[in-house]
Order: sequence, then structure tokens, then C-alpha cells
Amino acid sequence: MRLNSTPLLTQRECEALLAARAAGHTQVECTLDLGRTRSTVALGLDAWTWEGRAFPYAEGCKPRTIYHWTGSGFEPVACYTTSLFKLVPTDWGPPTFEIDGIKMLPTAKVSPYADAQRKVGLIAPRGKVVLDTCGGLGYFTAWCLQDRAARILSFEKHAGVLWLRSLNPWSPDSPWQEPPGPALQLAQGDIAQEIHALPDRSVDAILHDPPRFAIAGELYSQLFYGQLARVLRPGGMLFHYTGAPNSLSRGRELAREVTTRLRHAGFAAELNGDGVLARATDARPPRARVRAARGTVRRR
Repeated sequence: MRLNSTPLLTQRECEALLAARAAGHTQVECTLDLGRTRSTVALGLDAWTWEGRAFPYAEGCKPRTIYHWTGSGFEPVACYTTSLFKLVPTDWGPPTFEIDGIKMLPTAKVSPYADAQRKVGLIAPRGKVVLDTCGGLGYFTAWCLQDRAARILSFEKHAGVLWLRSLNPWSPDSPWQEPPGPALQLAQGDIAQEIHALPDRSVDAILHDPPRFAIAGELYSQLFYGQLARVLRPGGMLFHYTGAPNSLSRGRELAREVTTRLRHAGFAAELNGDGVLARATDARPPRARVRAARGTVRRR
């Protein structure tokens, strides 16, 4: 069910509306919510009408840009706070996003939404308390909710990303979706700091999709992995996105480094697709494991 009546346009929709008007059509079918639904739009000379509201034609729409209605015109879904945050369309429908031009989700071979479904399936969230460390657009959360996780603790560092979520029909807490209810506990916060406040062995599964190592190295550290081991119950599953396991990042095999560090933190870990799948196996008291992890962090 569509709950929001604010249209979103990409270059494809902009051009489809203009082409239909030029061809003399009085209406056209298109998507105004990034592929979630299809709508019939009435075409006039100076404006098109949807759900009883008239909107001007948007000319000169740029590729790789999503436009939202502000009440007076169509503007890009992008904002600048500490960085430039931008919602970016894909051929699949569900968008990705960029921070300072760096793409945050894989889109070349798979929909970022379908990609999230596969990864969430690895940790089998039904009935579990799930920690989503870097919430992003909320695609992990969406599939956890669909699979009836008991609770999702989701943290997102950037206010700009949370704003993008509010304008993304595929995000589970956007106005286009039914309210997620108390199962979702979404907070703005840096998981590198917030994790220290989480109780020992308080979550059943973890989804960790950090930004790339170059801009968030602390989320790949031995100390942070020790914290993940501390909050995860024995036997709990962790999926850690790293990017293509066999690719090099500045001469280093990141996924293999991550696997080694997770094992040192008390996980049984192995490469899985574009990340690492791990299970908490450490029987020692969690605090002892964190203290041990502190001693293994290399100073650079």
C-alpha cells in the first residue's frame, strides 16, 4: 500500500513524461516511487496530474539523480552536512547512496535490496535480537523485519543518511512504508562508540556493513571485533561485508585480514561471497576476550 503521495522522479521518468506529452498522449503509466508501484499520470500542456495534484514538467533532469517534490519544484535528493550525501538511482529500482561521491552499496550485478536479502538470510533473523551496526538505507533492517526478527538495534552515524532514508520508498522507516513498530530501534550514533554501552551477550546476530576501510578503519580493528564478540551470544552469527574477497585494497587482501582478526576475537570465520561469515565460539568471559583483543591492536 502506498502511504506517501510525494512523487519521485529520475531522468527516465522525466523523459517519459515529456515524450508522452510530445506524442499527444493524455496519460502515461510510470513509476513515481522508484519502482515499488506503477501509476497512471494525466498529461496536460503545462503540468501533469497525479492523485489529484498538478506538478510541473521537470526538464533537464540529470542522470544518476533522484528528484523529490519540495512543494515548489523538483530538487535532487542530496544534502550537505559534514559530507555530501546523495540518493542515486539504479537499474533495479531500489536506490543506492553516495557519500562524497563514494558508492556505498553494490549495484553492478544485483539489486542492493536483493543483495541485502541474501546477506540477512545468512544470519537467520527470525525471533532474534539483531545488531545492524551501520544502518545506511535500512535494507538489512527491511529484510530482518520481513523475516520477523524480535528486535533490530540499528545505528547510523550520519544525519544526512537518515534524511536520505526519509525520502527513499524502499527504506523501512520511510513514509512510503507501514510503520515498523517497536521491533526497530533506530538511533543516530557511531557504532564504534555506541557499542560500548551494549550489554555483554545481548544480541543473537550481527550485520556489519561498514564504509570502506580508508574512511572507517576503526570498524575493521581488532578492538572493535572484540566488542562484537562481547555483545554476541555464544553461537550467534555475524556477517561482515568487506567487498570482493579476492580483490586488493592498496595492496592488502582485506577480507582475509578481517577473517584472521575475527578468529583472534573468538569467531569461527570464513569467506562468503563479498564478505565474511562468522560464528561466535569463544567460551571465555566476554570481558576477558575484549581485554585480550586490546593487547593485539597494532599501532600504525
